Amino acid sequence: MTNAENQQAPVLQTLPGDEVRQIMWRFADRFDLQMVVQSARGVARGPVARLVADGERNTHEWTEAKNRQLAAFDESGITSAFLDLEYGGYLEGPKNLAASLIAFELAWVDGGAATGSLAGNLALSPIHERGTPEQRETYMSRCVPPQPGEDRKPWRGAFVLTEPLPYVGVDTGVLSGKVRISEWQEGEEPVLHVDKRGRFITNMDYANFAVVAVEGDNEQIKGTCMIILEEEDEGTFDRGAPTQKLVHQLSSTRDPIFNMKVPASRIVGGYTVEDGVIIPAYNHSQIIEAVFHRTRVTVGLMSAAKLLSAVEPVIRYQRGRFRGGEGNPGTPRYELGLQMKEDVLHRLIDVWATGEASASLGFEASRIFDVFDPLDQQKEAIFAEKGIKGGRAQFRELRKMHQPALEYLGLAARPESERDQARFDELAAEPLVQYLAKESLASVLCPACKLWNTGHGANMMREAVSLMGGYGITEDCPGFLGQKWMDTQLEATYEGPEAVQRRQMSVTMTNELFLTQFRQWIKEMRVIAAQKPGSGACALASAMELWEWTLRHLLKAVDADGKKLYRDQRQGVTFPMADALAWLLAARFLILDTRELEEKGPENPALAEGLPGLVQFYEDLCHVQAAQTAGEVGRICSELVFGYNRHPAWETTGETCYQIEELDELEGVMPGISASARSVSDVVETDGSHAEKAGPCVRFDGYETFARLRSRLDGCLTGARLSKDRASQSLTQVMIPEALDYPL
Repeated sequence: MTNAENQQAPVLQTLPGDEVRQIMWRFADRFDLQMVVQSARGVARGPVARLVADGERNTHEWTEAKNRQLAAFDESGITSAFLDLEYGGYLEGPKNLAASLIAFELAWVDGGAATGSLAGNLALSPIHERGTPEQRETYMSRCVPPQPGEDRKPWRGAFVLTEPLPYVGVDTGVLSGKVRISEWQEGEEPVLHVDKRGRFITNMDYANFAVVAVEGDNEQIKGTCMIILEEEDEGTFDRGAPTQKLVHQLSSTRDPIFNMKVPASRIVGGYTVEDGVIIPAYNHSQIIEAVFHRTRVTVGLMSAAKLLSAVEPVIRYQRGRFRGGEGNPGTPRYELGLQMKEDVLHRLIDVWATGEASASLGFEASRIFDVFDPLDQQKEAIFAEKGIKGGRAQFRELRKMHQPALEYLGLAARPESERDQARFDELAAEPLVQYLAKESLASVLCPACKLWNTGHGANMMREAVSLMGGYGITEDCPGFLGQKWMDTQLEATYEGPEAVQRRQMSVTMTNELFLTQFRQWIKEMRVIAAQKPGSGACALASAMELWEWTLRHLLKAVDADGKKLYRDQRQGVTFPMADALAWLLAARFLILDTRELEEKGPENPALAEGLPGLVQFYEDLCHVQAAQTAGEVGRICSELVFGYNRHPAWETTGETCYQIEELDELEGVMPGISASARSVSDVVETDGSHAEKAGPCVRFDGYETFARLRSRLDGCLTGARLSKDRASQSLTQVMIPEALDYPL
């Protein structure tokens, strides 16, 4: 593209507003969600922002000022948003997208406030997902804020999984908390004795109940389970000492101690009795799997919100850097400040692209779970009707539907005119087929969102802070960027650190149901690339092909010692591949969101004037993000494909190089081969001397396809830097408000 064409391209006029976000994140037709966003934003940029500005983050204690957040959550509808209609909620259907939007708005200002809101949902989630009808009725109805005329206080809960040191944050399968039978009279319900200590437990300052993970401590209760404890139960409900956090101080975090007696009906999901032994309906792993399968996404979106919230303060800082010193209004130094320099513009574009991609990944995962949740409930109902209990029995039953699910995906990828429509409709109506298809996506997107958004997001948040200079690490930094940077470090460990997410992805991303859909996504990107060459879809499709080839190779390859490469304990192989996939997913969903904006934007009159510039800017961000993704994927794949082979050595050359005597013999029948071989091959002279390097050059026999894919990937980066230049130019022209709308 010539400079003239660059200058003629439409530019971004204003920062993206609600109309843009509603289209890209697919809730433009959901007035209820739009109102939820406005309510959450009012709390975040009002009461929460004032708490941060007033220095309430400077104490570990739960103060009266912090406590007023809870009333704000109740009054705004944030607390009730998670509840089902029959228990006092007001949103119909699954709540994943709604919860994500609330978390996003709160974290735009402060991660601790978002965490406090989410922790209440987290405490109810085990009951909501796996509790008995009586348990759901009891605790959901107690947690709904009082209606006009009611004289009561809403209950609040805590989720107590994490154990004290040395187990804290290490392995959710390790439980030091114990439960045993305290009393069991003939014909009466057993009474349980629960002994549990928690670490880093949110909401404990004001929790009325806690859902705790424990393990059976005698032969009368089998395995693990989760149990509901209430503050008025017999025994000790000690809220514990405040955690000495450096971050998230607007959420309550303590190390509680429980030593209590409760009826066995408090076992989440209920229990049965066989031969005098209590058998919980669900072990603690099954419950946290159902819970964390969803809630990790909202944490990932908290980090995305921080990155996007940094854009406006950084632009404001860059432009005003020299005002008040040298330079008069109207001069480049006065109007642009640091934005006269390409470096700061390019770095901010990287921050912005990361924020957009992480938001796209997170909200897509939320929407997937809104579709998946009803299917999960149908699956549970089917198994209950058939009397299929236990994880292994359910796995065997689902395994029978694996091939039909693959068949369904194959038919879905074909044009209607080319597929067996009757068979397709039959499979589409089969709940377990649909469950498997969506579960294969959800089980990858959830950990990928948590891994990439909070891991890479934390690194990019540091970059955003650095763009503010020394101002970035001050308490009064606009947008609270220093606090947000620190907060992301904790978010990266919430609900499992990076290793937990990588571990799950290393298993789920090899599912053939997922890989079948992944291959279809490659074709989809090729189509978009043909229509929009500057979108980065071409580079992304090539990166996706390289990743898939590498995965197939690693699944059957061995290292130089003959040991299998892709296996559970070979985390130097499996974990980097999970990282690479997360990059690919984030870039893909940003491209799809941009396409959605281009297609649906003209329907909104408020976007008419600035839409061309918006779309062009987002396409440029897509290209920037796709290029970075291609670089990461190319590096990771090349290291793994070649890195486990030993470099050839001069002492064991074999057929990897010519001896000088061989060239002399061949020269008689092939004149010129000696000079040619010396230019392209490794040659050992008569005296044994050779080129100054580790050994003969590596041969690529068997890797020709990989080399071709890698070479094509590099070529697909054409134009990426032009896109970055164009996006950077928009940063110098985009209009921003006169002042930040918080703190007040």
